[in-house]
Amino acid sequence: MLKKTYLKTKPECKVYFKLPKNVVNGAEEVHVVGDFNDWDEESTPMKKLKSGDFTLKLNLDVENDYEFRYLVDGKEWINEEEADGLAGTPYPDTYNSVISL
Repeated sequence: MLKKTYLKTKPECKVYFKLPKNVVNGAEEVHVVGDFNDWDEESTPMKKLKSGDFTLKLNLDVENDYEFRYLVDGKEWINEEEADGLAGTPYPDTYNSVISL
């Protein structure tokens, strides 16, 4: 799930990322990896809730498109079902999620 809240005082948008537990199948950790963190697989961990869902809030600059994916337990890549679009990658049959702000 993605939720966007545009800030009135800055050219930024607060983006709320949420992955429900049924999507991550009992994962221990999930990271959001994308353009906004130079595809660093460790720098943007999501918080695991007691419910088993994972959440994260990020402030991102507006008037940009960002490609990203979720990395589950350091081995499985998942796309965001509610992304604004998909972008091709150099890997066959692999796409990144896109959020447009």
